[in-house]
Amino acid sequence: MEFIAHSLVIGIGATALFDLWGLALHLAFGLPAPAWGMGGRWFAQVARGQVWHDDISSTPAVPGEAVMGWAGHYAVGILYAAALLAIWGLGWAHAPTLAPALIVGVVTISAGWFLMSPGMGGGIAASKAPNPTKARAMGLLAHVVFGLGLYLTALATVGL
Repeated sequence: MEFIAHSLVIGIGATALFDLWGLALHLAFGLPAPAWGMGGRWFAQVARGQVWHDDISSTPAVPGEAVMGWAGHYAVGILYAAALLAIWGLGWAHAPTLAPALIVGVVTISAGWFLMSPGMGGGIAASKAPNPTKARAMGLLAHVVFGLGLYLTALATVGL
């Protein structure tokens, strides 16, 4: 039960920091705000057995796709936190260190680059984006922030 509780709290906290980072970039630089509607559409299509799309936006809308997207986004964050705890042990949650959290944060961009981006029609590692290098850098930076969120959330909850 403790493993599940730590996975939930750490995953939700790290994902929230990831989203706050995206919101800050939106407010400061006019980058697109965090929005998971298209992600929800993709999650719904994956559940139906279709992973790959030429352009997810041309796929018919799914009722509740925004809610599905946000829920899926947070569920993935929780799974990544659980993976960290499965690899480094539950003891990590009691005495968190930065390196494992950053490793998980950086490694998890691979799911975005090699599954979600091509699955939604963006190409491998955002190769079809208007500026693939910028898209890759921003994605990697966001996942570093997620890794920091894993560490900071664990640190904030030590002893609870």
